[in-house]
Amino acid sequence: MKLAFIIDPIHQLDPCHDTSVALMEAAQILGHEIWVTQANWLSVVDSKAWAILQRVELVPIQLVEGRWVAANPWYKLSDRTFNSLETMDAVFMRTDPPVNDAYLYATYVLDYIDQNKTLVINNPDGIRKANEKMYALQFTKAIPETIVSADKQFIRQFVEAKGATVLKPLGNKAGEGILFLQAGDRNFNSIVELSTQQGRLPVMVQTYLPEAKDGDKRIILLNGEPIGALNRLASSSDFRNNMATGGTVAKTEITPREQEICSQIATNLRRDGLIFVGIDVIGGYLTEVNVTSPTGIREIDRLDGTHLAHQVIQWVEQNLN
Repeated sequence: MKLAFIIDPIHQLDPCHDTSVALMEAAQILGHEIWVTQANWLSVVDSKAWAILQRVELVPIQLVEGRWVAANPWYKLSDRTFNSLETMDAVFMRTDPPVNDAYLYATYVLDYIDQNKTLVINNPDGIRKANEKMYALQFTKAIPETIVSADKQFIRQFVEAKGATVLKPLGNKAGEGILFLQAGDRNFNSIVELSTQQGRLPVMVQTYLPEAKDGDKRIILLNGEPIGALNRLASSSDFRNNMATGGTVAKTEITPREQEICSQIATNLRRDGLIFVGIDVIGGYLTEVNVTSPTGIREIDRLDGTHLAHQVIQWVEQNLN
């Protein structure tokens, strides 16, 4: 197969952490051609999606004494070529958030790929539907008590009723802008004003889950089925459990409650073409559904001795035959 990956500039990626690199590496090991491009290299020509593409050859990372080690350099790029994305068997949209205008416009370009010819993971329309915070709200039996609003007074009433809450911007990633907000906080007005841009943007406010001290579980789903998980633990200086904020990771198991959550959301994920997804679960509650560039594969593989990226590429092989 020929597979294209829409990624952030490759020199910015960490081969020992980034799931995009894990997927590309697995595809190469399984004998496929790997091409990379960027969201700002996409075009529409004659009502078809085109891109500036570079073929990439990777040096696979190695597990040495319990940690991943990469070669230097770890990749080699060909010259750039301009070609139709329908020459690819599959295209992976793996650009990191924020989901801003540029991100949305890239998904509009991807609409001009005939998915009878080329599989797009994840479906661009599904990405637009699935704001990573808002998408979870439809699963009312799975989520903690939550509001979404730009209204300061409404947010105040919710916080006063719940006592301790977490405020989340709707478009960020990796824990960026997430704030712990308590009733009586003297900074309440400033926090809400800054987060909502003076009442112009809605934010999510959720009941704080005390179980967060025990970790924030990331579960990877492939076509609605859980294939692996890890637990993320906050550093001593931060309440957020994200790896990007200095959190650590630990081996974990998927509980029956978490299996139930996966079953609740599976039909909707498949309906919306959301093939490769990472959900976040705290204390048995679904908090986010990550569809843009979910990560965690490298850490799960290191902890569990798995090869999750191979499973993903093999799924693509089976569904293109």
